[in-house]
Amino acid sequence: MDLEAFLAEWHNDSPRVLVHTSGSTGSPKPMLVEKQRMEASARMTCGFLGLKPRDTALLCMSLDYIAGKMMVVRALTCGLRLMAVEPCGCPSWSGRVDFAAMVPMQVYNLLQTEEGRQRLMAIKHLLIGGGAVDQSLARELKAFPNAVWSTYGMTETLSHVAMRRLSGLDASDWYVPFDGVRLSLTVDRCLVIDAPAVHEGPLVTNDIAELAPDGRFRIVGRKDNVICSGGLKIQAEEVERLLHSHLHVPYLISKRPDEKFGEAVVLLTEGDVATAREACCRVLPKYWQPRAYVHVDHLPLTATGKPARRQAELLAEEDTICP
Repeated sequence: MDLEAFLAEWHNDSPRVLVHTSGSTGSPKPMLVEKQRMEASARMTCGFLGLKPRDTALLCMSLDYIAGKMMVVRALTCGLRLMAVEPCGCPSWSGRVDFAAMVPMQVYNLLQTEEGRQRLMAIKHLLIGGGAVDQSLARELKAFPNAVWSTYGMTETLSHVAMRRLSGLDASDWYVPFDGVRLSLTVDRCLVIDAPAVHEGPLVTNDIAELAPDGRFRIVGRKDNVICSGGLKIQAEEVERLLHSHLHVPYLISKRPDEKFGEAVVLLTEGDVATAREACCRVLPKYWQPRAYVHVDHLPLTATGKPARRQAELLAEEDTICP
């Protein structure tokens, strides 16, 4: 979808807009969302960041997804000046930018050149969403002079409902929810979001979280990504975090059915299997170590750059190299 088409849809007589989920755990699903709630979400973001009318907002994400649509809605609702550039893996723009939102891949690509780094550093508020921010990327962004934020949200919440600071002395692993957003946990420790301005009724997520007494929260991983192996519950994201400093090629923790253990941990890697096995044996607890390794040319990703976990499971069930 291009900007002209979205503006035509926004200004038509329908009270709703068609959006699609990201498809990180399956096929993207269509959703009709209310324009009034999208406007409320826009005001929440701009209020949290202290954005003012005539501030410049950079649109460099696809309008096929909620993140791109919401950049336009924020500009329309809060009087921002919208600068639209081609949505690609390494966006380019000129002039002052007060507010921009990107996926981790775009930020990573821009950091590979000094020109790209300087452009990022000049953004007053840089939001990163649509996927987890890698620890090495977070360390690089910590020294940025302006505000860099990791966002938490989903299509169902019409983009983000919380942010955590990645840059400066206030950098933290804990997200701060927007005003009017109430949080709780299920018995399985899954996060429940009650944000009536953007979603009707409490929304039970698949994200396993920790809640702090002051209302902040930290994401541990997704319930979908819990591997039940031999009676133990292993969180795929926790295994990936432990390996981060020891594997320097793209990798992903997945699972496959196992006759003895129910489910077995499988590591997919674009690198050398022997190197991955050595790192796992050295770093991971015994019962977290993969029972099989799979070399792939490219890890499966969604259109927004998130790990495509279901596709990874299918690859994990194919030819495997056992320890």
